Amino acid sequence: MKQDYYTFHDMDDEEIEIRLLLEAIRLKYGYDFSGYSKVHIKRRILRRLSLSDYKSVLDMLPQVLRDRAFFESLLTEFSINVTEMFRDPSFYKAFRRDVVPVLKTYPFIRIWHAGCSTGEEVYSMAILLKEEGLYDRAQIYATDFNETVLQKAKEGIYPIHTVKDYTHNYQLAGGEASFADYYLADYDSVILDQSLRKRIIFADHNLVTDGVFGEMNVVICRNVLIYFGKELQNRVIGLFYDSLCHGGFLCLGSKESLKFTSRAEHFQSFAENEKIFRKRFGV
Repeated sequence: MKQDYYTFHDMDDEEIEIRLLLEAIRLKYGYDFSGYSKVHIKRRILRRLSLSDYKSVLDMLPQVLRDRAFFESLLTEFSINVTEMFRDPSFYKAFRRDVVPVLKTYPFIRIWHAGCSTGEEVYSMAILLKEEGLYDRAQIYATDFNETVLQKAKEGIYPIHTVKDYTHNYQLAGGEASFADYYLADYDSVILDQSLRKRIIFADHNLVTDGVFGEMNVVICRNVLIYFGKELQNRVIGLFYDSLCHGGFLCLGSKESLKFTSRAEHFQSFAENEKIFRKRFGV
């Protein structure tokens, strides 16, 4: 009989312990990681184990059940938090060149940024929309299942040492102003201009368990699906399909694809190299 996470014949002791830990998290807190990539989850749990005084994954289980703070620290390990301002600048350049002209024909624009992490890419899109004259008629919904990273995203405060790279990305992405216009330096941090937050709503949403998120013109979920197993990828693509209006745009990461998903034929490639797809009309 096939199991949710592993099959019996290929489970060693460590994998059994990981499965028990994940099941405890699901039963206690309602977070289901069974659809995530086995390699990703195992790597993150073992990393957390290496930083602790526990001798085995099983030793962590009582602490997860009894100490919410410990669970939340483990939850942070599971989150996909690799991000930066204007990450993959060519994507933003293509979005500005190919997608923005279509969005300018709409009276109002709804954008869902799923798996927003600490918010850098959300604010990047806000800057782009501002420069294209679209910000005041846009609503951006930025979601993540991790409350800790959501709080950081709401604050919009980032280490000052990142500014050089972010400025470079902004320029490569076709930025039309000086990146310094969008932040204030404060000792070892930069604080993004508060006007960028005006049209952003940050909200808790779990792609694994939660449902359709409004009727969007654009869904952005870049470099998240690569951490999911095939079945969960298929479910999430279906969620994005149902959340998009006809003719809406789906933006994935450079290593992600719609191939082999049940909704693949319901999208057309719009900017192939940048993994921007458009939901077909009438399907």
